[in-house]
Amino acid sequence: MLTLQKMGRYQGPKGPVVLVIMDGVGLGQGDSGDMVTRASKPHLDWLKQNVVSSRLKAHGTAVGMPDDSDMGNSEVGHNAIGAGRVFAQGARLVNEAIASGNLFAGETWQALMAQCAERKSALHLIGLLSDGNVHSHITHLEALIEAAAAEVKQIRLHILLDGRDVPPTSALEYVDRIEAKLKAVQDKFGVDARIASGGGRMKITMDRYNADWDMIKRGWDIHIKGQGRGFASAREAIEAARAEKKGIIDQDLPPFVIEANGQPVGPIQDGDGVVLFNFRGDRAIELSRAFDEEEFSEFDRGPRPDAFFAGMMQYDGDLKIPRRFLVTPPAIDRTLGAYLAANKVPQFAISETQKYGHVTYFFNGNRSGKFDDKLETYVEIPSDRVPFEERPWMKAAEITDRAVEAITSGQYGFIRLNYPNGDMVGHTGNLLAVEISVEAVDLGIGRLMKAVEEVQGILIVAADHGNADEMYEIDKKTGQPATDKKTGDLRSKTAHTLNPVPFHLYDPTGVAKARLADHGDRELGITSLAATSLKLLGFEPPEDYDPSIVDVG
Repeated sequence: MLTLQKMGRYQGPKGPVVLVIMDGVGLGQGDSGDMVTRASKPHLDWLKQNVVSSRLKAHGTAVGMPDDSDMGNSEVGHNAIGAGRVFAQGARLVNEAIASGNLFAGETWQALMAQCAERKSALHLIGLLSDGNVHSHITHLEALIEAAAAEVKQIRLHILLDGRDVPPTSALEYVDRIEAKLKAVQDKFGVDARIASGGGRMKITMDRYNADWDMIKRGWDIHIKGQGRGFASAREAIEAARAEKKGIIDQDLPPFVIEANGQPVGPIQDGDGVVLFNFRGDRAIELSRAFDEEEFSEFDRGPRPDAFFAGMMQYDGDLKIPRRFLVTPPAIDRTLGAYLAANKVPQFAISETQKYGHVTYFFNGNRSGKFDDKLETYVEIPSDRVPFEERPWMKAAEITDRAVEAITSGQYGFIRLNYPNGDMVGHTGNLLAVEISVEAVDLGIGRLMKAVEEVQGILIVAADHGNADEMYEIDKKTGQPATDKKTGDLRSKTAHTLNPVPFHLYDPTGVAKARLADHGDRELGITSLAATSLKLLGFEPPEDYDPSIVDVG
């Protein structure tokens, strides 16, 4: 089933095919907020002018999102690149499950409601309060609240504030909206529904790849134990934090607990139901483990409540995290990595901690582990635990060091790496740091070009989505950077973009004789990187893969 046919006369390069994913480096408009254009990047500029180059879609339906108004993200981007074709992704699957009623008719939701009704206990909903559609969507939360209000007597929300996939200081818009929803169900059903705790997503609860378990512990203390600084309302907590630290953005807001009469209104207790309503896996796995695992040593949980815990989705199908979930995730099969392993092509994958799971787990179709231990080498460079704007070069040099070693070793046929800089630093909104982050990536690419030339390999340079290419909000009417009506300042943007991403093919020996394939008016997306990689390796891609960007031979 996974056997690939070799091409005719073209058998691939002498050295490896290397796929570079510049996370968050899209193609912007060249305006004052386009840090990719503003950065000094001689190697990327040279590639654009001198090698086979194109533009690829990396958002919306091209990566399995509900529609083309939805930005891409690193999770679905690496799924798409590794899968070679489009699969319906988290947001679309949840939308469909809610619209059809299948979520609420499902075994997990029914069991959750039954327990809360039988034990007269509370339902707790934990997740990102946002409509960014990257980790969650507020409409999903509203649907859960509406359905639960008819079944349970008490609902408590534990809200994580975004400012990363949405405007950086927009938290109160979402708080006001969800408070209105809570009041509506209180009036309609008589349910006691309130916000119980919260905090910025980069301070509590949403760590990933085991980078900072203290974030999970802080979230556990806030959400589960109700231990933390108390306020009468979420609005009061947010306004107090902004008054105390000028310029703070939502993702960095400190944690808070909502109190009444000096007591927290919503600690999680025995018998309660809990739903983590984020659909994206990477920043949901650790909290799920803390709820699910009997033997747990990452931090001292204290007495673990005997609660019914479920995720919006199962975030890791191999490790069964969590055990109970509301919506079945996409079943991504026959990935590029699986085909290469089956056809005995040695692979090397590398990034630093922040994106290590993307070039392994997500690239392999939400699959933990390797397809063949003897043929695959995965390397994680530990990320620095400092604010990204303070060290925008991150671990680009170290990633490059190890990648160059792999390229020149002669051990691998296919190498993939992710430079996280454009995305992780892009989310900070710090323009100078973002500019430097792109320059750090360009330096690394220059070194990779030399290594590939030395061993007569081929280098593919692309991205999973945009971010650093648009650091100001764009006015939809004018197409230019938008200004704040009150201050006249340009409005900062920390979210991903809807821009296409670059594709450059560097073949220093010209062995592939590559040229852009003619696909008529069809706009190719990043899913086509898989078929392109296979062709450059000398294999005929599977018939149902999205077509190669280039023809060879």
